[in-house]
Amino acid sequence: MTAYHHALAERHVAPALSKIAIENLSYTYVTASGETSALQRLDFNVPDGEFCSIVGPSGCGKSTLLSILSGLLPPTEGQVLLDGARISGTNGKVGFFLQKDHLFEWRTVLQNAELGLEIIGRLTPEARRKVRQLLDMYGLGEFYNSYPHQLSGGMRQRVALIRTLATDPDILLLDEPFSALDYQTTLILERDVHAIIRAHKKTALLVTHDIEEAVCMSDRVIVLSNRPARIKNIYDITLTVSGDRTPMNSRDAPEFRGYCKSIWEDLEIEQRTN
Repeated sequence: MTAYHHALAERHVAPALSKIAIENLSYTYVTASGETSALQRLDFNVPDGEFCSIVGPSGCGKSTLLSILSGLLPPTEGQVLLDGARISGTNGKVGFFLQKDHLFEWRTVLQNAELGLEIIGRLTPEARRKVRQLLDMYGLGEFYNSYPHQLSGGMRQRVALIRTLATDPDILLLDEPFSALDYQTTLILERDVHAIIRAHKKTALLVTHDIEEAVCMSDRVIVLSNRPARIKNIYDITLTVSGDRTPMNSRDAPEFRGYCKSIWEDLEIEQRTN
């Protein structure tokens, strides 16, 4: 057992300290052609307020894991605990932030940002004020009455994030939210999303193919194996930076390249054995 897994075991015996506890989690797809094991006996905890990234080979089951954590899919075996209570079905404490913004083109920015509250029946005057405050805070105050086609890709993603935050979830699940953006916009969004999640003290799980993105944004990176996904390694990310840690200054930390190289080597081994 590695030092990382010893640390994991220590967390696992104290689930009361964890926001999320994944216990012996497995998932098998059943189709007409047979069964496909996607996830196999995953065990890890996510402490309250942690930003955790999950990386692994393409098709290993990362998005399936997020769907289970959100309550959209029931696990075949094992369980997911949120604040010590088993997740069964969708839960207002969990917000999903996707690769595509899924903004409705016929609704204004303000109307799109209010949509989650509208769906769950909590669009009160106070909630609407909160949405406006979030739009103002993150540079979208002058675009209340604009439509999505009038926004840049990065602005659209900020609207989508505010739509998710407006419902006040405890946990944010991020499924490759920057993968469709150009590099410069990605760097800006990494900065903005990281700052927003920290400012609002949310627990976050990010699925990404980008190793640098995982290391620069996260407190911890979990590396999954080929399908059926198992935990291959866990990295506690400690970076030496000047001032508050941001995704940009994290890239300048002396430890940054070492983490990226180790994670890349983990994934390369998986690719070679695939």
